[in-house]
Amino acid sequence: MSLPVTSFSEDQAEAFDRVAEVLRSAGVDIEESLTTPRAEAGPGALAVIGKAGSGKTMLLARLAEALSEAGVETISGDYEGRRRKDKRTLAILAPTNKAASVLRTRGVPATTIHRILYTPVYDPEYEKIAEWLMGNGEKPEIEGLTDAALDRAAAFFKQARSIPGALAAAGLKGSDFILGWKRREDPLDIGFVDEASMLDARQYDDLSEIFPTLLLFGDPAQLAPVNQSGSMVFDALPEPRKMVLHRVHRQDLDNPILDLAHALGDESLGFEDFERMLEDAARSDDRVVISPRVEAGMMARSPVLVWRNATRIRLIHAFRAAYGAPADALLPGEPLICDGIELPLKHRKKRLDLEARGLIKGAQVIYLGPGRRAGFSRLHVIGAPDPQVSAASIVKIEMPDEDEPFIPFAANMGAAFLHGAAVTIHKAQGSQWPEVQVFAPDLFAASRAGRIEAGIPLWKRLAYVAITRAEERLHWVTRYRLGKPTEPLGTSDLDVPATPLELTGGDAP
Repeated sequence: MSLPVTSFSEDQAEAFDRVAEVLRSAGVDIEESLTTPRAEAGPGALAVIGKAGSGKTMLLARLAEALSEAGVETISGDYEGRRRKDKRTLAILAPTNKAASVLRTRGVPATTIHRILYTPVYDPEYEKIAEWLMGNGEKPEIEGLTDAALDRAAAFFKQARSIPGALAAAGLKGSDFILGWKRREDPLDIGFVDEASMLDARQYDDLSEIFPTLLLFGDPAQLAPVNQSGSMVFDALPEPRKMVLHRVHRQDLDNPILDLAHALGDESLGFEDFERMLEDAARSDDRVVISPRVEAGMMARSPVLVWRNATRIRLIHAFRAAYGAPADALLPGEPLICDGIELPLKHRKKRLDLEARGLIKGAQVIYLGPGRRAGFSRLHVIGAPDPQVSAASIVKIEMPDEDEPFIPFAANMGAAFLHGAAVTIHKAQGSQWPEVQVFAPDLFAASRAGRIEAGIPLWKRLAYVAITRAEERLHWVTRYRLGKPTEPLGTSDLDVPATPLELTGGDAP
């Protein structure tokens, strides 16, 4: 196999070779495209770490491609057919729907950690179609489905390799072929985890249990998970198990946003110096904008990033007032953030169903309108493969200077949501948007607080994470002002089907 190592930097090439050596010890030779049956034990965890622009995603994608060329099957979590003992597999994971969708837009078949930890239970009749599409059986005869419908499913699967998508092309709904979800019992094989800086200790332990070979890709300059004392799971790995990448890639050169991010590594840099760098960059490049106000129109799809919860709540209320949102209802198009599932333990199956559809804590959601039943909402889950759902919802609008949120409507139990027009920088990790607004007064306050996290001033970690969420343009907002929207709020930019999948995650009548 010919590997384009000339496109790698020296440290990337070294990391590729070291990963190849680890994979070879696990029975997969990506240089010779050879595999041997998986053994129960594996080499364990290995980390590839580097700051923004160092080429972690490029390396992940090339390794995944090399594994595919060696005959390793990539599994998505949507459906797994009957596995042969000699078949090697790879799962490419991200902590959030948005992070997984970012990888998918770059051609990497990623799924969420949750979709791997929990597997769907298919209706046996429709499972025959899945096995046929996977090449494990003859074309089935299914009551109610014509040959033309099955041919549409096959054509879709050939193009997209998605079993749920193929069954949808045949005219089926998710509730037709997925009966429920169960915790994975059998171990898998090789796992790649992007945005590994977001992993908490419990997630890492879960993944270590099912992947004998686990490769973590993470950024040590980001913010560690809450309640983890500023440390990341890969920090505990011994040095020989960690590889560090440096930023040397041509496609990242002359990028003012990455230049600013890397400048934060200068120990002598103060907040005022950094703002002068931002002003200089804005004068010479329109990818950096110094703005005297937050723009409400951008907040509808790209939340303004803040440090303090009080700032977040004030900006959310300003956003809703700018659009004329009523106090007792949501407008279609308002952004939400899933704050978890509020269900008693006896409803574990319903919880798994909601989470498997993308309604996991931190998921970004757009409100489409009320559902057909009281307490239900029609929702668009950003980054989910099947984004439109209808679910029992508990919507909480937090109020300035009040401990208890206002709840405009709610089911007795179901998926809980906070407003998403503004989010904390912690919750923004793993996501990217074409344009991002960063609320500078909050970062100034963090710099004055003098807090240190893992040896680095907190304001620098916050600034680094915030500005690297911007794919194309960074807006550095300097004042407590809000620019009114020029267009009404709506959902025309979303692909909204007539009847979203209904999830009975609450007490449906």
